[in-house]
Amino acid sequence: MDARDTELKKELDATLHARRDLGEEYESALVESFLEKVDQRIDSAVERRVRRQLAEQQMQTARDARAPRATDTWGERFGFGIVSLVLAVPLSAIGGGVARLPGMLVAWAGIVGVNLVQAARSNPNLFGRRREPSQSGDWQD
Repeated sequence: MDARDTELKKELDATLHARRDLGEEYESALVESFLEKVDQRIDSAVERRVRRQLAEQQMQTARDARAPRATDTWGERFGFGIVSLVLAVPLSAIGGGVARLPGMLVAWAGIVGVNLVQAARSNPNLFGRRREPSQSGDWQD
């Protein structure tokens, strides 16, 4: 039995004893007084639970904000790779036709550069960089 339960039981016993001593004319006032105490206990218990749940939600939100996430799905990355390869053919032909080997190298350097930027955006830890936690939340380390 919890200490608060024993205290509430004592309150009930005292209320019943007072009712016996004072008589029936004070019964409604005694019951109202006891119910007020019960209501206060319920309110404080609910308030504690709500505060605890709110703190847990804030902690979970803070943890989620700090967790690194990939910005693209597998399908988006796959589609980007396909489009990149499809566009590589005409870019190689144009670069090779205009400036021969140096033109092809420039075209392929551009294709590789665009794909590296996309890969770095999708996976921030790919090149040894670490994503900084967002500063938007209320919780900080």
